[in-house]
Amino acid sequence: MDSSFSEPVEPVEPVETVEPMGPVGPAGRGPGPASSPSSAAPPPSPPAPPSPPAPTPRRPWTLRTRLVVSAVVLIAVVAAVIGTVTSLALQSYLQGQLDHQVGEVLMHAQRPRPPHGPRGATDPGTGLRTGLDTDLDFVAMGGTPMRTVGARFGPDGSIQDGAKNNNSTSRLPSERLDGLTGAQTAALAAVPRDGAPHTAELPGLGDYRVRSSPDGTIVLGMPLREVDATVAKLIRVEAWVTVSGLVAAGIAGAVMVGVALRPLRRVAATATRVSELPLHQGEVALHVRVPAAEADARTEVGQVGAALNRMLGHVASALSARQESEMRVRRFVADASHELRTPLASIRGYAELTRRGPERPGPETRHALGRIESEAQRMTGLVEDLLLLARLDSGRPLSCESTDLTALVVAAVSDARAAGPGHRWRLALPDDPVLVYGDDGRLHQILVNLLANARTHTPEGTTVTARVRASGSGVVGAPAVCLEVEDDGPGIPSALLPRVFERFARGDASRSRAAGSTGLGLAIVQAVVGAHGGTVGVESAPGRTVFTVTLPAAPPAERPPVEAALAEPPLAESSTSESSTSERSLSERSPSEPPPPTDPAPSERPSPLGS
Repeated sequence: MDSSFSEPVEPVEPVETVEPMGPVGPAGRGPGPASSPSSAAPPPSPPAPPSPPAPTPRRPWTLRTRLVVSAVVLIAVVAAVIGTVTSLALQSYLQGQLDHQVGEVLMHAQRPRPPHGPRGATDPGTGLRTGLDTDLDFVAMGGTPMRTVGARFGPDGSIQDGAKNNNSTSRLPSERLDGLTGAQTAALAAVPRDGAPHTAELPGLGDYRVRSSPDGTIVLGMPLREVDATVAKLIRVEAWVTVSGLVAAGIAGAVMVGVALRPLRRVAATATRVSELPLHQGEVALHVRVPAAEADARTEVGQVGAALNRMLGHVASALSARQESEMRVRRFVADASHELRTPLASIRGYAELTRRGPERPGPETRHALGRIESEAQRMTGLVEDLLLLARLDSGRPLSCESTDLTALVVAAVSDARAAGPGHRWRLALPDDPVLVYGDDGRLHQILVNLLANARTHTPEGTTVTARVRASGSGVVGAPAVCLEVEDDGPGIPSALLPRVFERFARGDASRSRAAGSTGLGLAIVQAVVGAHGGTVGVESAPGRTVFTVTLPAAPPAERPPVEAALAEPPLAESSTSESSTSERSLSERSPSEPPPPTDPAPSERPSPLGS
């Protein structure tokens, strides 16, 4: 029900809600509100956490990058394995030599000693006995490295003497020895005395290879400093050599892979050239092929090139077959349309002759003759449209010259106003003539089809505006002219908008003949505009539909002097005008013509498709 016919409703006073009362409270203070768990307000829900931002897609690596990186990584892994094995082997070899040297010193220390003089007293500073000879002479014997340590154990298993080799040049062994600290002596005592070499850390001295005599009375250790220094230097050299090799391998690999992939790039360039060819229409000469040097099936790239050549051959054969089929269809349509023109003219002539003959036909006969003439006329229009499309598809050249587009628009709108007096026809033309380079007959047909399309598929009372304006640039950047036909009708359905310029495209799914449309009008518009090197488009929404045609402007050298091209029936200018464009209304063309209806009966149109 419409709201304008509903009765007014008086406002209703708000009703105050009374909460139920519970039992009497303590101490006779009166009733209190009844408490209920369900009456409590639910806690507010926590806010939803913000959605994480979409991850940025990672840029894929090229084949060249992947190959070079894979080769460099493989070389790095091999170099790391070789360096590790070499370092461990060298360390094991140097430790073996050090262990052999420790064993030889121990064997020398266990030999019988010649008698010697009395021993001296113990030095309180070093903890060693002073004199010409000591029990730790083997620590400072010739060939032992500096900071060699040694100790003798007593029968009770405790260390009796311990010393280390110093840097003294004295010939007396006692002067080339220094005592050990308590922590160092304890570290030596903790080494197992099983005759096998062991690695031990002595406080303040570092790591040592320590070995005991078979009887366990002597312990000797030599430092690992030189071994560790040699292994560390080898590791540094290997690291520098590996890094330098990887850099050189990366540069050389990039160059070699680039050279190896050059045939593949040529194959890709061939495919790119093929993709840029206009294969969708017309006769296509697909002669692009991969060179024979890149189509050798004995190589991987050659297999790709050979496969691409075979595919291009199949595509060329398919395109040739398609073109031949299209040409047969076009020749058939053109021949059939040409051959049908004479029989249709004969049918119309004989029907008109019978209707106008001396014998008066009856009502049924007159109705039948009228239908014959109407259908023959409609069939003639369809045949003419098909013949025109066939000629345009065959690429027949147009007789182009400099043409005044404003004069064509005025003439076409005048004819449209005579055919559709129920519409409001308006012009929006510049003050000066607008010249285009084209065939005036075909340009007039563009205007007739667009205006007939608007008249046929919009209800009476619709305003149709034909507008001409200069455009910045055309398809190839040359000066162009823009022609627009706009109406304020119901618009084109969005489902039909993409195929509005197709042949036999109609908004009426039942293909009824009530609208008088064959579905070829807009297809002819697109074909004629394309033959002129222009473009055509459409924008539609409820209340506004605009067909836009862009045509190349005439060169300045071919512009003729302004003639009386607009010598048409006088048009009453509207009250409003722009600086460069004047609005002309054809709804008030002359007082003798009937004005357009003020309250037209609305009617729905299927869509402004081909007339």
